[in-house]
Amino acid sequence: MSEHLSLLIHHDDIEQTVSRIASRVSEDYKGRPLLVVGILKGAFIFMADLVRQISIPIEIDFVTVSSYGSGTESSHRIRLMQDMTTQVKDKDVLIVEDIVDSGYTLSYVMQHAKDIGARSVAVCALADKPSRRERAVDVSYLGFTVPDEFIVGYGLDFDNKFRYLPDIYALENRDA
Repeated sequence: MSEHLSLLIHHDDIEQTVSRIASRVSEDYKGRPLLVVGILKGAFIFMADLVRQISIPIEIDFVTVSSYGSGTESSHRIRLMQDMTTQVKDKDVLIVEDIVDSGYTLSYVMQHAKDIGARSVAVCALADKPSRRERAVDVSYLGFTVPDEFIVGYGLDFDNKFRYLPDIYALENRDA
């Protein structure tokens, strides 16, 4: 496999954006019980940086869902691999996602949180690729809008590679 990476977003810009989002979340949820739920594996780096900068008490949980397999195109068949273990009923839930692409995964997780009793459900995404949207998803807290390219780094991966990179790159010349 031969890949080429083109820098899209420098880590300094990511840090500033995470700080801005954390401030907004802290203000918006002040005095309310907030459960921050990360969608694994992609959101773990973004979420770790985000929750360390949120200045209000929060609870943290994760879900693992699958829709991609090892390819680059969503299968649109969402499977809940690991559910939340924290009580959700009557709490505000902030779902943290690495990238909003087709919208299928987020729609599924949002509906799941509502179905198990969340008082409210909002979305915080590191990146949005609106050109790929097939399901409407309201993103309350957004880091970056990205072009219709396959991006990696800062938790985002291609076939479980490149998550460790501190910046965000476009992946070119990939073999799917």
